[in-house]
Amino acid sequence: MPGFELFGEQEQKQVKDVLDSGVLMRYGFDGMRNGHWKAKELEYALAERMQSKHVHLVSSGTAALTVALASAGVGAGDEVILPTFTFVASFESVLALGAVPILVDVDDTLTLDPSAVAKAITPNTKVIMPVHMCGSMADLQKLQELCDQHGLLLLEDACQAIGGSYKDKPLGSIGDLGCFSFDYVKTITCGEGGAMITNNGTYYGNAHKYADHGHDHIGNDRGAEAHPFLGYNYRISELHAAVGLAQLARLDEFLGIQKRHYTIIREALEDVPGIQFRTVPAGGEENYSFLNFFLPMEEQAREAHQKLGNEGVDGCFYWFDNNWHYYRKWEHFTHKKSLGKLPKDVLEALPDYTQADFSASDHWVGRNISCLIKLGWSEEDVRNRARAMANVLGGIV
Repeated sequence: MPGFELFGEQEQKQVKDVLDSGVLMRYGFDGMRNGHWKAKELEYALAERMQSKHVHLVSSGTAALTVALASAGVGAGDEVILPTFTFVASFESVLALGAVPILVDVDDTLTLDPSAVAKAITPNTKVIMPVHMCGSMADLQKLQELCDQHGLLLLEDACQAIGGSYKDKPLGSIGDLGCFSFDYVKTITCGEGGAMITNNGTYYGNAHKYADHGHDHIGNDRGAEAHPFLGYNYRISELHAAVGLAQLARLDEFLGIQKRHYTIIREALEDVPGIQFRTVPAGGEENYSFLNFFLPMEEQAREAHQKLGNEGVDGCFYWFDNNWHYYRKWEHFTHKKSLGKLPKDVLEALPDYTQADFSASDHWVGRNISCLIKLGWSEEDVRNRARAMANVLGGIV
């Protein structure tokens, strides 16, 4: 990743179709389109690839999460359980609906710890939202069992994990709802874009209306459409969908490249004493967009991160100190900094995260190094990188 590294003729052809028609909006202007409906085509292609009945495209991964939650009726006061290690969009989407984000610890999968989830469930819990960070998944069987036991929804945030699978099913397709991001640095990109998938016809019907100002999309006169409920504008453009359509057709190509590069580097590190690789749940396969491993101690992870950078090994992340992906630097969230007044339901129910104990998460994330796997590397680049990483890490542990 990211998919933009290999932009080429396929993407140019799809975008040219849109520009030649002059219709950049996904709805209406039927007579001008020359038969081109890129958003619809991408939805059909995604539904087939993700083994899901319904797909709705939106403007971003954040929008996809927001629309998915809204489509299932999540709103004021409902609690949504999500991990301490994620991107800020996960809790932003919950707060946008007046619901309450409940952070819980991650384990050696770097995703939701099912035992921590079980302890966090209350009568107000409505959704468990595993976030498949850096291309790999949570233990979805255990999380699904919790959902079944307590009557909860399972929403997969698969924004970073398209192409991964769990027990032969595509990530995103296992829960009641699944979401993807196609932003500029994802494995496949639209530039900006996202998608919600589901097998639930009611959720899909709610989603396509909610994401387009409440339009019911009945008939062929957009101006005469009814509005069964309030909605907002989370539409994707035809230009963005066109790029995504070309990229989705190349997903297997991208995954194959990532797996080759990932495997070369992992094999070089397997002989380094003290390195522990991220746990992938039984039956799961990553999408190989990141290689994640743990060092024995936090201090060693910090040293490794610095020395890898000094040796020119770019793209290695130490999420423990990252502003956007780990709870420790989410001061705007923990201190409830908002331009407008937060809803009463949120203010009264949101835990005091300034006093929270997430030492179990710190134990794993504090020792983790996460290395981006690029599509554009040559084999020589990858092997040189693997040797450099092994030398640096071998000198630390």
